[in-house]
Amino acid sequence: MALKGNLFWICSLAVLSSSAAQDETLPKNCSSQTQLLERLSADVKVALECGENLPSAQQSAALLLSLRNLADSLHKQQLKDCQSAEPKKCPEAEVPSNGGLLCVSVANNTYCKPLCNYGYDFGFIRSSRLFDVCTEQTGYKWSTQYIGGNKLAVCNKAPIRIGGAKSAYFPEDQDCLTTKSTSELHSSIITTFISELKKEGIEAELQDVCLLCG
Repeated sequence: MALKGNLFWICSLAVLSSSAAQDETLPKNCSSQTQLLERLSADVKVALECGENLPSAQQSAALLLSLRNLADSLHKQQLKDCQSAEPKKCPEAEVPSNGGLLCVSVANNTYCKPLCNYGYDFGFIRSSRLFDVCTEQTGYKWSTQYIGGNKLAVCNKAPIRIGGAKSAYFPEDQDCLTTKSTSELHSSIITTFISELKKEGIEAELQDVCLLCG
């Protein structure tokens, strides 16, 4: 019975990762896919507790392959969360690996705040530079420390964190994905960023918010 359940799980992962990788094959009604994702999330939590009991190396390899394909598809999908940001002419900012990018749109200006995961620090000192902006006044280009392009920050492995402001780092037990998957944590960093913008004199109706993870 356990083997049958594990095989069904692997098949479900393979089908889901395959369909997610090919947008044109997705059904118009995705309610069943949403239910599958919810069941899959619950099954993964159980599997984490029972992972050592998988019956064979071949099954373990098949599961790892399916998980890798699914992870790649989900990662690409979450990088689209900021597509509705204004102004539309602004290019998509590059999300730093080993960190994240919190973006808000206010009065048709987009402000993005890079954050680094625990154990990583910024390549440039930006303790007084909480965010970068893209707007009509910047020629629809990012006001980045890097020359040209859409790279706003780089998070390098480092034993201490001295490059950025205190709020520009995720805590040790709260990386970007953990924050994004928990409504309370997600709301908390958004509230912090909005208050930081207000201190800079940026206060208007909030149009859009998104958190992207590298």
